[in-house]
Amino acid sequence: MAIYEGAGVALVTPFTNTGEVNYKKLEELLEYQIAGGTDAIISCGTTGESSTMTHEEHLEVVRFSCQVVNGRIPVIAGAGSNSTREAVHLSEESEKAGADGLLLVTPYYNKATQNGLLRHYKEIAAAVKIPILLYHIPGRTGVTMTPATMATLCNEVPNIVGVKEASGNFSAMAEMMNLADGTIDLYSGNDDQIVPLMSLGGKGVISVMANAAPQQTHDICQAFLDGDIKKSCELQLKAIPLINALFCEVNPIPVKAAMNLMGMEVGPLRLPLTEMEPQNQERLARVMKAYGIL
Repeated sequence: MAIYEGAGVALVTPFTNTGEVNYKKLEELLEYQIAGGTDAIISCGTTGESSTMTHEEHLEVVRFSCQVVNGRIPVIAGAGSNSTREAVHLSEESEKAGADGLLLVTPYYNKATQNGLLRHYKEIAAAVKIPILLYHIPGRTGVTMTPATMATLCNEVPNIVGVKEASGNFSAMAEMMNLADGTIDLYSGNDDQIVPLMSLGGKGVISVMANAAPQQTHDICQAFLDGDIKKSCELQLKAIPLINALFCEVNPIPVKAAMNLMGMEVGPLRLPLTEMEPQNQERLARVMKAYGIL
């Protein structure tokens, strides 16, 4: 059974004005997501600025999120690293913290071979019992996993159950799903590609947009799952201007700006990420108003 179906939110990590994790605000965001129909929380992923968090901060955010959510919806912890040893540590500790699953990005910068990727993921999977989603985003990592590698991992390793796909390469995704023969739970890593990916057998999305529009993102997925493909497509297309604005600068700069515009007070970004350029923030505000969330 899939960890979840529908819209999972790649949740931002709120910071105070002095740059510390704002746990009071994090609790508010978790409750906002659950009330808005979000189907799963993804904690400490790229959108959560995990790359600028210490391991202690990272794991405390996962622990806190699991405690607040308290089993109401799944919590999936980002636990990837370009060091297999570090990824094992983060994965083991996230499991102890109560995470329902793990999201493991491909090792970045050192750029493993396909054999290295197989060994990396198999070693992590052997250290934990909870289900694992592979995270394929070559635009950020510089690493491309082949369809055969992803299918092999999902076919051969019982707790590697799916893939968050953000490559945009639908031909490769189709090949992967063919090779996997039903063993891959596929999730879109791109908000503008939810419907086409679900048409290949996808279960839903791990979404940035859901931070600001949880109900709307859930509805795109739910309509598709209910068999109302026309409605799902209409909702997807309606969201395109917002999605484009949310990615006009590197994620999560725009989505944090959007949430602050909505009065959510999620705080600043950590360097090297900087605040959104004024002209882009003006564009974002216009689009949010047109979409009905501001």
